[in-house]
Amino acid sequence: MTQLVFATHNKNKSFEINKMLEGQYEVLTLSDIGCTEDIPETGLTLEENALIKARYVYSNYKKNCFADDSGLEIDALDNEPGVFSARYAGDEKNDEANMQKVLSELADKPSRDAQFRTVIALILDGKEFLFEGAIRGTIATEKKGTKGFGYDPVFIPEQQTRTFAEMEPEEKNTISHRALAVKKLTDFLKSK
Repeated sequence: MTQLVFATHNKNKSFEINKMLEGQYEVLTLSDIGCTEDIPETGLTLEENALIKARYVYSNYKKNCFADDSGLEIDALDNEPGVFSARYAGDEKNDEANMQKVLSELADKPSRDAQFRTVIALILDGKEFLFEGAIRGTIATEKKGTKGFGYDPVFIPEQQTRTFAEMEPEEKNTISHRALAVKKLTDFLKSK
């Protein structure tokens, strides 16, 4: 079976994609190939960060691979936090502090429209491909729900009344930005 490296140390993400590509690709994590480095995300866009991680793996380990980067883009904040979503309130990458900063900055704004966006960069035999998934929604006025991570407790997807953090993971994973990008990636790989 053909191997494909997912530039992540997150076994849950890898397991999820392994299920989607079952029988066609064996998805490995960075740990599986002996990569312990924390690949720096120095890009100014989600696309740049995803490509930085994928190129790092391809050039250092000579393996077909893909990497992702995600961000919350809020209309009233000029699409911030965007590429800086994980460290919006500081380099500690504190989810609680990040959410509080967003809620504080939106306190006097009439619009709370936003989108979650994921970009996946794939390098297959030296060729680069990008896949994007996005879901529109609004930012709640307070945190709700205990599931998920990151900004999930304050993001309400369009046509929903609950935040991502109020949904069961299986439900969120059918409509999320990451799920949409992964579907494009897996459809592309299955067509190869």
